Amino acid sequence: MNDKEKMTSNTIYEARILTKDLWKIFAGVYSDFRTAAISDYKFELEPLSYEDFLKAVEKEFVKCIVLLENHIPTAFLAYTTMISEAVELNVIHCLGDEDLTQKRKILLEKFLEETQEERKEKIVCYPMIGSQGDFVSDIAHYGFKFIGLAVLRFMMQGGGCETILNHTILSEKDPSYMIDKWKDEYLQEAVSIVHSAFENSSDALFDPRFKSKEGTSDILSKIVDGTYGEFLPEAVSVLLFNGKPCGFCFTNITGGKIANIPIFAIAPEHQGKGLSKHLLKKSVQTLLDWTKSGERDFTEINTTTETDNYQALKMYRHVGFKEDYTYPQSYLPIEQ
Repeated sequence: MNDKEKMTSNTIYEARILTKDLWKIFAGVYSDFRTAAISDYKFELEPLSYEDFLKAVEKEFVKCIVLLENHIPTAFLAYTTMISEAVELNVIHCLGDEDLTQKRKILLEKFLEETQEERKEKIVCYPMIGSQGDFVSDIAHYGFKFIGLAVLRFMMQGGGCETILNHTILSEKDPSYMIDKWKDEYLQEAVSIVHSAFENSSDALFDPRFKSKEGTSDILSKIVDGTYGEFLPEAVSVLLFNGKPCGFCFTNITGGKIANIPIFAIAPEHQGKGLSKHLLKKSVQTLLDWTKSGERDFTEINTTTETDNYQALKMYRHVGFKEDYTYPQSYLPIEQ
């Protein structure tokens, strides 16, 4: 038995990188994951087909560690290193309920071994959505830290969201303030404002790009160029003070018919004046109007915020968003 194999009772476990010789026998585990992805793991969209998943692995867009149980695949861990400044742990999936703690432990230790060099410069982030929240105690042992995030949704049909939006009372807005749509010329101002709003936030713990203007520029550039989903410039609301940008509500499409608010920020000196609701309502109303007119067909708008960010939660609720579920956003700091 080599040092990458572990024995429990009469079971031999081995964690291996997914290679072509395993493709055929790994298909069943991946199929089981796809069945559970939306119901158990709260995925917004159906995962890649098996064929497309293998293509992504071949191109190294996704990396996959397979757990063999007596030479048969029974679990896997998938992660990416190419999209952001973090190593993004996407999912840990196991067949059945037997020896779950042991299986996760072996997969995670192999993952930490494989990413040892990357982790000298990058954090690991792992959104533990759905039933993966049960893994908290398993990964806390390895130094992972946790932030509670809430997922909020504005449903286009049913749920009373539109009714709440229509009854939202906005504060009187000083005539020095106006709301505009996105223009490319606003990008540099957006970088400065988002950086100042996020550099000391919990978001910067699991996405350290927010800690610098260069990193923030990378995030916003990828939103605007569509890396994270189709950008919706006509639905982006920009708060202007005497003609100069001081707040942004970004919008894009995370996939299918789901619109998303990935970034919301107002410069500190313009906060506390009730302007956030003006900005948010404008973007939501635009997306809702498109859906009602048939110009676009969205089923919902979603966003996330920290579970203890009471001001943000209150703002979203006031314009019709409702909390759907919460999950632990875990992160492993850079190795010193």
